[in-house]
Amino acid sequence: MLSKSTLTRAWRLWSCAAKRNYANHPKITTHYTIFPRDKDERWKDIDMERYADEVDIVIVGGGPAGLSAAIRAKQIASEKGKEIRVCVIEKASEVGGHILSGAVIDPRSINELIPDWKEKGAPINTPVKKDQFQFLTTNSAISLPIFKGWPMDNHGNYIVRLGHLVKWLGEQAEELGVELYPGTAASEIIFHEDGSVKGIATADVGIGKDGSPKDTFARGMEFHAKNTIFAEGCRGHLTKQIMSKFGLHKSSEPQTYGIGLKELWEINPEKHVPGLVKHTIGWPLDKFTYGGSFLYHLNEPTPLVAVGFVVGLDYSNPWISPYREFQKYKTHPKIKEIFEGGTRIAYGARAINEGGFQCIPKLTFPGGCLVGCSAGFLNVPKIKGSHYAMKSGMLAAESILESIWNERTQEKAGIEPKSYPDKVKESFIWKDLHKIRNVRPAFHNPFGLYGGLMLSGISMFLGGREPWTYSHGKPDNERLKPASEFKKIEYPKPDGKLTFDLLTSVSLTGTNHEADQPAHLTLKDDSVPVDLNYSIYEGPESRYCPAGVYEFVPNEDGNGVKLNINAQNCIHCKTCDIKDPSQNINWVVPESGGGPAYNGM
Repeated sequence: MLSKSTLTRAWRLWSCAAKRNYANHPKITTHYTIFPRDKDERWKDIDMERYADEVDIVIVGGGPAGLSAAIRAKQIASEKGKEIRVCVIEKASEVGGHILSGAVIDPRSINELIPDWKEKGAPINTPVKKDQFQFLTTNSAISLPIFKGWPMDNHGNYIVRLGHLVKWLGEQAEELGVELYPGTAASEIIFHEDGSVKGIATADVGIGKDGSPKDTFARGMEFHAKNTIFAEGCRGHLTKQIMSKFGLHKSSEPQTYGIGLKELWEINPEKHVPGLVKHTIGWPLDKFTYGGSFLYHLNEPTPLVAVGFVVGLDYSNPWISPYREFQKYKTHPKIKEIFEGGTRIAYGARAINEGGFQCIPKLTFPGGCLVGCSAGFLNVPKIKGSHYAMKSGMLAAESILESIWNERTQEKAGIEPKSYPDKVKESFIWKDLHKIRNVRPAFHNPFGLYGGLMLSGISMFLGGREPWTYSHGKPDNERLKPASEFKKIEYPKPDGKLTFDLLTSVSLTGTNHEADQPAHLTLKDDSVPVDLNYSIYEGPESRYCPAGVYEFVPNEDGNGVKLNINAQNCIHCKTCDIKDPSQNINWVVPESGGGPAYNGM
C-alpha cells in the first residue's frame, strides 16, 4: 500500500510535471468560469448589461424545501395583511422535473403546511402497510427486526412519487401568488458592496461550445432580494460558493455523500403488493462499502414498483461502479423474481447527503440562508429528508419575514434571518438528527458492515443518549486508494431484460442539453484526468458517473488516452463534483432548461 507521504510526493511531482506539460494536453474546458470573458478578445464588443428585478425573497431551487418556504412566506403575509414578492428560480424545464428520491415520506410537515392536502388532491396515495428489512447473502435473504419507533419503522408514512408531489406543491404556491420561473438556472451570486448577498443572476444563453458568443447570445437577468434562500438540494453549486465565502463549514465536519440510483418498473399484478416497503443491506457490496437497496410498491393505476440502490461515496476501491452494482443487485434470486416479466419505464440517479448532524453547517449569512438538502438535513437510517426540507423551508420563511418586518436596522444591506438556526434547533429536525448522529460514521470501523451494524444498533437502542459522538473523518474524495491495491471488478454483462447497459438507461431519463454550449462539467486543470486520475486510479470518473459523461478513449496517435466529456448525458447528480480525487471537477449549471426530464421520480 502506498503511504500518505508517498502519495504526497507523487502529487507534488505530478503537479510540477503538469505545469510543464499542460500545453501538451488537449483543451477540454472552455467555460467562462475557468477562462474569464473579460480576457477573451471575442467578447470585447458584447453588451454584458443585465436587467434587474427587485423582490422581497428569491428562492434558488423549486424542490420541497424551496416551495415550502415560498408557500409559508405567502401564508404569513396573508395572515398579516401584507404584500410580499416571492420568486422561485428552478433550473428544470418544469417544476419537479429534476426531482429524484425513493420516496417514502413522513407527512408531519405537509400536515402542518397544508392541513387539507387530501381534499386539495395531493398525490399521496400509498400508505405504508408493511415493512421488511433484509440482509442479502449471495443466494438468500435473512430478515432483520424492525423495532417500533426506530428510524426504519415506517408506520404512518406514505410511498410517493416525489416529483409529482413537488409539481403539486408548485401549483399550491402559484395559487398563493408565488412567482415560479422554471427552466431558469441560477448561475451566479450577486453581492452588495458590503459583502452581503444581494441576490442571484440567471444563466446566459447563446454561448458556443468553444466559449465564444453566438448570434443568439442573451444575457441572463438579476433578481435582487432582501433575502436569498438557497434550496438547491444536495451539493448545490451556488451553495458550495456560499459555504466557501462565508466559512459556513468552519465549525462542522465536511459533508459526506452517497449516490442513489433508481428505476421504475411495471411488474406483473400478482407480484404487486401496494404499500410494501423493503430495504436490504449486504450483497452485492463488500463489507467495507456502505450501501443498500430500497423497493417500494406504489398504489398507482398500473402495478408500479420503485427500486433503487444507494452506495456511500466514501468507498475506497476505485474499480467500483455504483451503476453496475445496482444492476447486479437485481440478479439476486430473491429480487429478480419480482421483476421477471415486468417492464422498466424510468431510470435516474442523484447524490444524497449522508453526513447528518456532525456536518450541519452554519445556516445563515448576511443576505441569506440554507434550507433542506443544501443544509444537509437527511436522516440516513430513516432514508428520509423531505419532511426536514419542508420544515426547514417553513422555519426560514418565518424568520426572514420577522427580520424584514422588524424595525431594527441590520448591520448589512442583505438581511440575515438570525432566528432561523434557533428555530431549527427547537424543531424535530435537530432532535431527530442528533438522535441518529452516530449511525452513519459507525460504519468507519475495522470490521466494516458488521461492526457498523453493531455500533449503530447500540446507538439506536440508546436513543441517541450515548455521551460520545463519532467523527466521519476524511471527506469522500480523499478516501479513494490507488487502483493497484485492488483486483479489477468484473461485472456481468447486461441481458437487456433485467439488467441494462448504461446508455440504454440514460435514454430513459429524458435528458437534453443544447449541444453547442461549453461543457458545464468544468475542469480546473485539463491535465488532471489523465496524469492523475487515470495514472493512479484508472479513471474512476468513468465508473462513478451514472450517466456515461466521462469516457477515456485512445489518443489519435495511438499513444495513451484522453478524456471525453459527454456533457449532453449529464443527469445533474453531482457525483463527479463530490468524488473527484483532487476536486478538479467543478459542476456548474448548463443553459437553462437542460438536464433530465423525470416524470415523478
